[in-house]
Amino acid sequence: MINFIEGAIESAPALKPLMEGRSRDTISLKSGVDIVVRPASFRSTRGATCVAVICDEIAFFRLEGAAQPDTEIVRALRPSLLTTHGPLICISSPYARRGELWRAYNKHFGKDSNVLVAQAPSWLMNSTLDKAWIDEQFADDPIAANAEYGANFRTDVEQFVTIEAIEACISSGVYERLPLSELTYYGFVDPSGGSQDGMTLAISHREGDVALLDCIREVTPPFSPEAVVKEFVDVLRGYRVASVRGDRFAGEFSREPFKKLGIDYLVSQDSKSQIYQTLLPLLNSRRIDLLDDKRLVGQLLSLERRTARGGRDSIDHAPGHRDDRINAAAGALVLAGFRPVQQAPITIPFVHSVTRDFPSSDAFSRAIRDPTRPGHSFLLSA
Repeated sequence: MINFIEGAIESAPALKPLMEGRSRDTISLKSGVDIVVRPASFRSTRGATCVAVICDEIAFFRLEGAAQPDTEIVRALRPSLLTTHGPLICISSPYARRGELWRAYNKHFGKDSNVLVAQAPSWLMNSTLDKAWIDEQFADDPIAANAEYGANFRTDVEQFVTIEAIEACISSGVYERLPLSELTYYGFVDPSGGSQDGMTLAISHREGDVALLDCIREVTPPFSPEAVVKEFVDVLRGYRVASVRGDRFAGEFSREPFKKLGIDYLVSQDSKSQIYQTLLPLLNSRRIDLLDDKRLVGQLLSLERRTARGGRDSIDHAPGHRDDRINAAAGALVLAGFRPVQQAPITIPFVHSVTRDFPSSDAFSRAIRDPTRPGHSFLLSA
């Protein structure tokens, strides 16, 4: 980005003489103003005084551990413009109907407002673009192209769960629950080979009709898968878990190292998307008790429901986000939330066959109360 800005300045005769110096992320102007390019972070953007702020591709801002990354970043930037009254400009291709870009569009576009919202397709903003090539993109994937080049928000991507539903299920200040001898625990693993994705373990249990998350362990790469399995097995034994379930796509890879250490690795019959679909009603009905884990909440809030061309829904993380933590937690919570409840058998007797007619309903009633009474033979089954 800094190279792009430098090129734009040098190509403008009126601006080029203003350049005084350049570093890795800063262009200094003779007017005393610095043009600074920084990552999208609510921490690194604080403390400056700005004459203008530009948020590029704000619809795709991500921040590990933040439930609403774009909102956090915009909130951190606004004070820098307080004394200069400079503009906050957000430029982006639209994506899902959520976040700061969607809120601004929904609130101000086409309305009498002091906030200007402009919407235009790529070929209108830049008439030199190859329209035939863009037409090919629409033919290949009309929904994606309509967002990328047509500047329209996607209708096939929706937020999986609201922040309000999540916050209602969080036990504030509880970061882990110790194992108790009278409880039955369930474990779920999101495996990894140790090169790119993290490896995560989650443990849960059930109390009444509520599934509680007890423990999350995550190891980020690089790592030795065998060493992580040993660490996870120690945690599982602490909760008296003899078998753990995990991703079916990594089943063969993960089964053997767990088996060597005495833990059965059972391949989940449900896909990740199916597990999330099962989790949703538990969340919305507050039958889930989550730990106070910001990264878990951030990953849960980044999940999206997408509709494919054939009308089939799938649930996965947003582009650029991860879901290792919530994947393991969701698997463990679904195991606990839908385990069979052991109940005492209820025997309801009914007449299977009667060998002789009763003289009256009163006689039948007496026979039910006293099945050993002679003269009335019948079978009861349950």
